[in-house]
Amino acid sequence: ALHPDSFFLNEHFLSRPKDFPQLLNDTFLRAARGEDTEHVPVWCMRQAGRYLPEFRKTREGRDFFDTCRSPEACCELTLQPLRRFPFDAAIIFSDILVIPQALGMNVQMVAGKGPTFPEPLKEPEDLQQLQAKVDVSKELDYVFKAITLTRHKIEGKVPLIGFSGAPWTLMSYMIEGGGSNTHSKAKRWLYRHPEASHMLLKMLTDVIVQYLLGQVAAGAQALQVFESHAGILGPVEFKEFSLPYLRDIARRVKDKLKEAGEDIPMIVFAKDAHYALEDLSQSHYEVVGLDWTIDPQSARERTGGKVSLQGNMDPCALYAPKERISQIVKKMLEGFGKKGYIANLGHGLYPDMDPENVGAFVDAVHQHSKQMGAQI
Repeated sequence: ALHPDSFFLNEHFLSRPKDFPQLLNDTFLRAARGEDTEHVPVWCMRQAGRYLPEFRKTREGRDFFDTCRSPEACCELTLQPLRRFPFDAAIIFSDILVIPQALGMNVQMVAGKGPTFPEPLKEPEDLQQLQAKVDVSKELDYVFKAITLTRHKIEGKVPLIGFSGAPWTLMSYMIEGGGSNTHSKAKRWLYRHPEASHMLLKMLTDVIVQYLLGQVAAGAQALQVFESHAGILGPVEFKEFSLPYLRDIARRVKDKLKEAGEDIPMIVFAKDAHYALEDLSQSHYEVVGLDWTIDPQSARERTGGKVSLQGNMDPCALYAPKERISQIVKKMLEGFGKKGYIANLGHGLYPDMDPENVGAFVDAVHQHSKQMGAQI
């Protein structure tokens, strides 16, 4: 029997849009594959965000998830940072919690509190309330439409990145009912209900695979998987409840893309999982994203040139004066080296950051990396 991924893939890739404008700047894609580049490419997590006045204006008075469901709004928000800064990639504006929504859970964005699940999962029997078979092309078509529209409107300026949350991170939101410092409710499941935990993680993995394939069919040119809550797990739990699923996602997505004659670089970002750096560098992802708590040079040594690296400036360095930002960037670039490297922050931009300083960060990456190239 054909694998369920295949049906999805064939149906989507046959009907996929083909008339996208030609890509003019592939620096990001080349760096992701470890090829030579004239400068180090740079983009920022949450580059479409509240630090931009135009973002706040577009979002004004609209429900957060209503915005996520409007392809036009997502496209506009994705393009805004590109009008200001010479980023080398764009990431589609969306949210990782659209997957729990597709599974039938109610998620609301509460002002001052963040994402909230009025009815989180409490016990294993609650898994029965989740939609067993998710038709991703129906439930998440608004994301695919946003990607296709943005691919046209971006006019080939830079590649467009699609993304998803990773299974453990989504599971922890679904059980905690929102953000948490300890994640103790979700971790309670891992220790008390390991079988049910694996059942939920597998369910999420299946949806994520279809979701990422759908994003590529819609026009995404790279994919990032966000394991934002990796650091709350210890090495043993990470190896049992996160890593196998991260690997499974990359392997299944790659296998299906290969069948369709596609080759899309994938990035894994497991925040605060330094203990797993070696494992992550052998997990079928071309790029490993790093947070600011890892020293660039030691990350290079530990990954042994197997992958490209992305990161990892402390976002709070953007509060520094511009000259200082430039120095911090220079040191970071020297640590990572120019090849197989994508400059980024170690996490997303914060709402109170000055756009001018974001511009200074981008310019510093381009300037210093071009000078590095000249010295070799």
